[in-house]
This record gives sequence, structure tokens and C-alpha cells, in this order.
Amino acid sequence: MEGGTFTPLTPEGIRRIHLAALDALEQVGLADAPPSGIDIMTRAGAVLGEDGRLRFPRALVEDMLAKAAKGITLCGRDPRHDLTLGARRVHYGTAGAAVHMVDPHGREYRESTVQDLHDAARIVDQLDNIHFLQRPMVCRDIPDNREMDLNSIYACTSGTTKHVGISFSEPDFVEDGIGLLHMIAGGEAAWRARPFVSNSNCFVVPPMKFATESCQVMEKVIAAGMPVLLLSAGMATATAPPTLAGAIVQAVAECLAGVVYVNAIAPGHPAIFGTWPFLVDLRSGAMSGGSGEQALMSAGCAQMHQFYGLPGGAAAGFSDSKLPDMQAGWEQMCSNVLAGLSGLNMVYEAAGMHASLLGFCHESLILGDDIVGQALRCVRGIEVTEDAVSIEMMRSVCLDGPGHYLGEDQTLSRMQTDFVYPTLGDRTSPKEWAEVGKPDLIAAATARKEEILAQRASARFDPQVDAAIRARFNIHLPQ
Repeated sequence: MEGGTFTPLTPEGIRRIHLAALDALEQVGLADAPPSGIDIMTRAGAVLGEDGRLRFPRALVEDMLAKAAKGITLCGRDPRHDLTLGARRVHYGTAGAAVHMVDPHGREYRESTVQDLHDAARIVDQLDNIHFLQRPMVCRDIPDNREMDLNSIYACTSGTTKHVGISFSEPDFVEDGIGLLHMIAGGEAAWRARPFVSNSNCFVVPPMKFATESCQVMEKVIAAGMPVLLLSAGMATATAPPTLAGAIVQAVAECLAGVVYVNAIAPGHPAIFGTWPFLVDLRSGAMSGGSGEQALMSAGCAQMHQFYGLPGGAAAGFSDSKLPDMQAGWEQMCSNVLAGLSGLNMVYEAAGMHASLLGFCHESLILGDDIVGQALRCVRGIEVTEDAVSIEMMRSVCLDGPGHYLGEDQTLSRMQTDFVYPTLGDRTSPKEWAEVGKPDLIAAATARKEEILAQRASARFDPQVDAAIRARFNIHLPQ
């Protein structure tokens, strides 16, 4: 679906942010690029100052924007899950690096495991409104970072055939990760033809510094044909300017540096403009990800992506609440709706995430599917057609008919096209609700989770492929 009806930035505001970002790149620049990156970007036209910072002339930025991929496709292992990015097309999915799982029944937090990650992937695979899975949690039960990265790839891709996003902890782990993906795909050629996993890459450490090792990872995954999410995640008032507009300026500047970097390596390589500015609650220093300000910033970022004509993503739909409660509901709905209405291509963190990205909840992921369904209905908008506003039916009902529309053909046909019905949301009367045992929303989500996980995963690998993978890598998930 296409959004774009919500535009918190005026055309003049967009222009001023763009010009300020260019000024920041030209005058401030970015520090700490790896030697390989310095060589790549200076050969393209960046200038290395005596202070060690790379600065980017406007002409260089404009040249690389002209070379950058505009419309890209993120492939699923199953082609029916392919995502076409660009324009104002909207897709919702998970993301993050939560270190805890939320138990909504015991109201407790525990460390997340590789089984939790695999289960999240299996749940996402069955949810209609969650379009992609970016790894939402860290496998805390695997202390070796190399094994954690490889098992994260395995857990996600064996759980869903939708597009997957993953990270690499160190550059040295990329080769094995790509080797694993070749095995899953059926060879290097098959992988390069349809790369179904992208790299979520925090290539900058705000404010205005490159993350050296992440940049080295980025260089390697680009060579391997993997799409890249260029992720800038500054915290307004801490590692980004305190104003909403200023935080967007810095995120745009940092991601424009990423556009230069990527396209100096491989012009037109698929990359997502990942402006993810966050906010701090100055009363406590905690993140305020569920705030209206966060929703506005993510929507404003979508407008900047559209200004450049680049596929883009930002964070929305996550909550500061520790549990799937009323606070979580209003926070998740607010930012998910505004992100969709703004036409954000990739809405990350859209379901399941709590405690300002520290906790993930399977039940909340399932409930989030309902929230995103309602958000998508808002994105779709109101279709005003000749049939929709025809007074013929009104005339027949009011003048010649029963005085209501319940039996009309249009009512039945529109029931399935104009309305979205929640899977778990309860719309019964109080009397009916009591008669069916006063069902609890969280209990219903748990039942749905158990139903999904009781089934054999449809994304599981061919037994021979799986055996070969397990012979080469230490896979922690049981067979």
C-alpha cells in the first residue's frame, strides 16, 4: 500500500533540512573511517582533513545520489514475500537487539535465546500484516559471537520465508555467514540472483563518526551481493541535536555519507536509507521511543527519503512499556499509523518490542499484527468512487425499502473489501463477553502462539541441506 497523506514537514522544511545536511557533510564531516573506507571515499572525491575527518563536497553527494539505487526489491526465500521498495510503499516488520524476553503472565523478564529467535521467526511467518523479519533479539545463550551470528541467520531463515535482516558482530564473521547463506540458497549464483537476507549495518556512531568495524562488515557484504540497511541511530539531546528537525538533519547527513560510501564501492548497490533518530526523556535519561515526538521524527524521515527518491526505513511501533498493556497499545498504534501515513517504506520495530528496545514479547508480536492491520487500513484511506457515493441504494432503502442497509448486496460485498477485522481484538457486547467466559487478550495471544509453534515450520530446510549445514557449523537449535 502507498502512504504519503501525512506530511509533518513542509516543502520549505524539507529543503532546509537537506541544505543543513549538506553543510554538515562539507563543514563537519565524519571521523574514524577505516583505512579502506578512506581510500574508497577519497578516490571518489571526499576530502581527508588534517584532523582525520572525511568531508564531502556537495557535488560528490549529488553525484552519488544520482548513482544510488532508487527502487529496489528485498527478496524472500519465497518470491510471494518479495518487497518492492521505493515511492511511498509501506511495509511493516520487526527489528532490534533486545536482550530479554517478556513473560506477560509472570510479568517477568529473562534473557533471550536462540530458540526464542527461531520462534519469533516462525510466528512472523504466519502473520499477514508483518511483512519482514529483522532479527529482533540477541541469542544470549550463545556466548561466542561468531556462533551467535551464524545461529541467528539459521534461526531466522529456517523460521520464515519472508525477507530477513541480520547483523554481523565482526568483519571476520562475514565469510562464514555468506557461506551459510550460499548453502541455504543452493549455491552462490542462486544467492546473488535472489539475496533473501540483508545486513542491518550501524555504520556510524553518532554524532558524525564512522563505526570502523561495521564499515568493514559493510564492504564485505556489498562484495557478497547482500543488500544493506545504512543505519544511523542518534539519540536526540544526547548523541544528536535536541530539536526534532536537528536530529533529522544529523541522521540525513550520516546516511548521505553512507550513500557516498556504498556507491563508491558498487554504484547502484541495493541500500536502504536508514534514518533512525531516537529520543531521550530528559527527566530520567531513558529512551522515549513510544512518544508522539518519536512518531513525528520517523514520519519526517520518510519525507526526506522521498525527497531523495531513495528506499528508506525508520523505527516505529515499539513501546517504552514493559508489558503488552494499555500504554503499549497507544504507543504502538500512534507511531505505526503515522509512519504508514507518511509513506515510510520499511517500518522497523513495528511489533513485539518493549522496554525501549530491551525486551521482546511473542504475545505482543501477535497482537501487533492486529495493530498493524488497523494501521494499514488507515494507510489505504477512503476510496471515493462513483459506486461508493451513489444515491441509488440510499433512495431504494429510504423510499421503497426496509429503512436499513443490512440486506443490501453492496453491504455484503463491501464487508470484505472496506473493513479490516481484528484477529484477536474483542468487539462483543459486555453480555456476550461474559457468556463466553470473559476472554483475556493476552491469554488469546498465548493460545495463538502455542497453536503456531505446535505446527511444523513451513520454512524448514531440506533435510540434506540441513544436515550439510550442521556438519559445517555448530547449530544450537535442536533438529
